Formats: sequence, C-alpha cells, structure tokens
Amino acid sequence: MKKVVERECNKVHYRISHLPIWLWVFFILPGHLTYDLYVHGPDRRHAWWLAVVLATCAWRAFSGRLPGVEPKPYVTHYGMDKPNVPYRVVCYTAAWIDLLVPFTLNFIGVAHANITGRWILGDLYRWLYYPLALAVVLATLLDLTPRARRSTVNEGAEKAWFYVAIWTVVPTQVVSWAAWRLGGAVGLDAVLLTRLRLLFFCVVAGITLYLALLGRLPRTRRFYCGPIARSDTPIQQLNQSGDA
Repeated sequence: MKKVVERECNKVHYRISHLPIWLWVFFILPGHLTYDLYVHGPDRRHAWWLAVVLATCAWRAFSGRLPGVEPKPYVTHYGMDKPNVPYRVVCYTAAWIDLLVPFTLNFIGVAHANITGRWILGDLYRWLYYPLALAVVLATLLDLTPRARRSTVNEGAEKAWFYVAIWTVVPTQVVSWAAWRLGGAVGLDAVLLTRLRLLFFCVVAGITLYLALLGRLPRTRRFYCGPIARSDTPIQQLNQSGDA
C-alpha cells in the first residue's frame, strides 16, 4: 500500500480551487443546452441552470461533499479498500459524461462532414447525447467507471486514467473549437476548414493520448495494487500528489 497524501486536512486554497471545476462539470452536463451555448450564445435557460448549479455546488461545498473540497482527503493511500461515497460516484460519473460524450459526438460530426459535406452536429446532440450519457451511467451501475466504482482500492490507476482522458479530450476540444471560430473569422473556405478541423482533432488527440499513456503528462502515471503491485510513478511523486 502506497501513500498518496501526507496532509491531514485539505488547505483552504486547495478546496476553493476545486469548486469551479465542479461548477463547470455540472453546468455543461445538459448536452442540448451546452450545444446551444456554443452555437448561439447564452440565453435565459443557461442563466437559470447556472443559478441551480451554483446553489447546489455551494451547498455541497460548504458541506464538504465534493471531491477535493472535503475538509480531509478521502483517499489517503493507494490500495486502500474503502467504500466509495455517493458524492464521488455522482461527480465522477458526471465528469466522465462531460469528457467522453461531447468528444465522441464532435468527432463523429467532423468526420461525417468530411465524408458527406453535411454537418449534422445539432442532430447528434439532440438524438445521441443522452443515450451515450445513459451508457456512462450504466457503466457506473455495473461498477466499471473509473473513480466511480464501489471501492477505492484501485484509485492509484483509476485516477491516472481519469487524467489521461482529461489531457486527451480538453486540448482537442479547445483546438477544434478555436479552428472553427478563427477559421470562420478569417474567411477560410468551408471545405478547407472542415478538413483542417478533422486534421487538428486527430493530431492533437493522438499526441496528447500518446504522451498521457506514457505517463509524461501530469497525474497520468498509473499505480497498480494487487498480489504483485507495481508503480510507474516515483514514490516522491506519489507523496506529493493530491486526491481530486
């Protein structure tokens, strides 16, 4: 069993810095609202939903019931077999939906546009977003979703896989969105812009995924517990890493 954190309590700045993360996770969770936000800008629906998310996350934060916002770290050792708490299950399931579903739909949309010349991204978000989100929830119910499983015993590896997904998805989505906005602003030909978006999407996703799998990006080194425990993380990095 390897140690994860040496502190007995989470520092105030550490707890505060995690609150905006969960605000964003739950704000973008309704796929149809998020799609409309990026395409058409905010409207009254977004304001109401943001108010609900702010109130709920503030309440949970003051209660110490959000990952990383707890007064004390919940996971203190890799390999510790503790029951996962409900708020971690809910939060990490929501985070996986945010990571995987829009990434998948955007890739399908860009690939389809390159093949057929027709954009169907709005239809994808309308018809596929929630079935795919439900698939992630089902994976959690089947005890398959990393960091949302019933036990924290494999946290050392599951945490790393979570950050592999973050490092792969977030830069790719940002670059793809920037290509769409900047390409349109400078008047690039629509066909060329579609080709470039697919190219940027694949290149950035491939590079970040490759580096993350190698453990070269922050928090992507895996530690496995079991009869023959092994770690690809130096022990000094384990002692310095946080839980959330």
